[in-house]
Amino acid sequence: MAQAQKGDRVRINFTGKLEDGSIFETTLEDADCCNDEGCEDDDCCESGPMELVIGEEDFFPTVETALIGMVPGETKTVLVPAAEGFGEYETEAVFTVEKHLLPEDLIPEMGMEMVLTGDDDEEVEVTIVDVTETSVTFDANHPLAGEDLTYEVELVEIL
Repeated sequence: MAQAQKGDRVRINFTGKLEDGSIFETTLEDADCCNDEGCEDDDCCESGPMELVIGEEDFFPTVETALIGMVPGETKTVLVPAAEGFGEYETEAVFTVEKHLLPEDLIPEMGMEMVLTGDDDEEVEVTIVDVTETSVTFDANHPLAGEDLTYEVELVEIL
């Protein structure tokens, strides 16, 4: 049976878990995060296997490297350290803005995700992490920054 090699186009199923075992994304439709009590956003559960070319960094390089040598039907558990996933959590990416500097129509709420545009027209995705009478604190870290991730990966087929 053929083994996957760098440069091969493949289809994989995967489930990404945090250290506490909770699922944050999967291609499996019957996974726990796809029910009403699971994933808060609809992007958690993909619909069917993901297609990628090994080595083109369509996914985490650690996972793509683990696919090399696998045969269809084989599964592996792959640890993606925070630094190789969504990065380390950076306290400098948390900042506070006085409310009077924000648009008047903005009604900030804890957990609200939005895109801010800086003076240099660079867009930054942020999450509101604190709201006071006079200020709003934003976190520009990816929600999974600082998290070590575990992926259960199944090579479905080599195309």
